[in-house]
Amino acid sequence: MSAPNKPYDPVAVAALGADEVARMQADALAAIAAATTLDALREVKVAHSGDRSPLALANREIKALPPAARADAGRRVGAARAAVAEALSVRGHELEADRDARVLLEEAVDVALPWDRAPRGARHPLTTIQERIGEVFVAMGWEVAEGPEVEPEWYNFDALNMGPDHPARSMMDTFFVAPPGSGRVLRTHTSPVQVRAMLHRELPLYVVCPGRVFRTDELDATHSPVFHQVEGLAVDERLSMADLKGTLDHFASTMFGEGLRTRWRPSYFPFTEPSAELDIQCFVCRGESVVPGAPPCRTCASEGWIEWGGCGMVNPRVLVACGIDPERYRGFAFGMGLERALMFRHNVADMRDMFEGDVRFTLAFGTEI
Repeated sequence: MSAPNKPYDPVAVAALGADEVARMQADALAAIAAATTLDALREVKVAHSGDRSPLALANREIKALPPAARADAGRRVGAARAAVAEALSVRGHELEADRDARVLLEEAVDVALPWDRAPRGARHPLTTIQERIGEVFVAMGWEVAEGPEVEPEWYNFDALNMGPDHPARSMMDTFFVAPPGSGRVLRTHTSPVQVRAMLHRELPLYVVCPGRVFRTDELDATHSPVFHQVEGLAVDERLSMADLKGTLDHFASTMFGEGLRTRWRPSYFPFTEPSAELDIQCFVCRGESVVPGAPPCRTCASEGWIEWGGCGMVNPRVLVACGIDPERYRGFAFGMGLERALMFRHNVADMRDMFEGDVRFTLAFGTEI
């Protein structure tokens, strides 16, 4: 490259001649016009407008010219570079518009295609029946309470009048999260939620507690190590067994149909006294299968009654453990399995069908409103 203080040498700066600048501009415009994709245009931009392009190198030669010649050369090269930049911009917008139009065409969604080629799913019936039960009690002014599935033994046993040596405690078939000395278990019932409610909520108290529970049962047609329960607890002044019966009668008629009768059989639970087993009249045969000569009923085995759950008045020891004065307050509680209710309500023969995740099972129930 010639130094600025040397005489003007046309050969050394031939790239600044009018014909040469015009040729470089024409080559750049032709390459730009020939680019058919944005990637190709980016390559053309580097080749004809980048730092090592012919026009950029020619622009550097301007300082080698004498002062009198620099203005004309600068105008020629500047005009050529501006024309190339303008052509790049215009061609870029054109190619972007073509790309967007092609994307709209190639990625368009045909809304007229069949909508049912993918199989529909459905909410699991255990979910819908749990929500249905919650709505029944919320309509009566109760609250829905929830709690953790891993509980200290005190919440799961001790507060419920089941001390370390209580025989009912060994009958629970408990899953221990760690060795027995850790004091933490997978809850065997949702009663710990009731304990937490009595400890942390103000009285009077009316809560229903649905949730998942765990016991070391074998999986078969009527048992599962993981199942669902719903338990209810009411603590107020002057509550009685009559209040419990009225609540459960309304619950049964809402779930299984109006006019369904209930009965109690004496039983024993450490956390209630007195305690009872709750039976409901068979909602299929309405008890008529016990009449001699009547058709047999598969649902109740022609006994006319179906065992549904346990209930009773809250044991005063449980109230004391939760800091409630048993001289002023009384309570009642009940509990039943959701799987059993679902089997009764929809005549499900095998409990394992509820847990296998087969969409053909859930589709039969659809969405319950």
